[in-house]
Amino acid sequence: MIIAPSLLAADFTRLGKEAERAERAGADWLHLDIMDGQFVPNISFGPDVVAAVRPHAKKLFFDVHLMCGKPEILLEPFAKAGADQIIIHVELHQQVTPLIWKIKSLGKKVGLAINPPTSIAEVQPYLDKIDLLLVMTVNPGFGGQSFIHECLPKIQQADAWRREKKLNYRLEVDGGINNATVAECARAGADTFVAGTALFRQHNMGAAVKKMRKIAHDNDPGLADLKL
Repeated sequence: MIIAPSLLAADFTRLGKEAERAERAGADWLHLDIMDGQFVPNISFGPDVVAAVRPHAKKLFFDVHLMCGKPEILLEPFAKAGADQIIIHVELHQQVTPLIWKIKSLGKKVGLAINPPTSIAEVQPYLDKIDLLLVMTVNPGFGGQSFIHECLPKIQQADAWRREKKLNYRLEVDGGINNATVAECARAGADTFVAGTALFRQHNMGAAVKKMRKIAHDNDPGLADLKL
């Protein structure tokens, strides 16, 4: 089970220190939401910020989520800035395949994200080409939103396809993830959890990460099957 604090919920006046705090807390990944004000109605940060944060969390896997209308111009800058994985959106349609191959050519892992209104069937053609599928559980653009429970069947379907096709992509969820919703998502088959306010806003982030990971682990349906 991967726990990935989202830097979008951090204190923007001290991003380097916040990244250090996530690493000390025992997080596995650091999730970085990149918004361009066009694909989503918000602007976050660019490759220079990611490059500045990278030395403060050398052990963390940088999970860079591009919510951008023209990701093709951003892939190389974010790869150079320290991204380990770059996530693009299935809603980019015909751009998806060339973007996947470009990310691979840069030596980075490939993630594919899907928004709540989009049919899960849209991701099917790409499942054997990606390292991670991100099921958004809020409409992207702003942190602190409430979890959309209607997204749970998408997670279940994505997990079923993974098992049927014997594929190895990680199944990530992002949006409204807390100790209650992480359990629901783990039961549905998710194994990678992005949480912003539920982690960065805690005084003891280490305890929060540990508790969230335990809840996810305890609700892993695979482990439940083994116990039977």
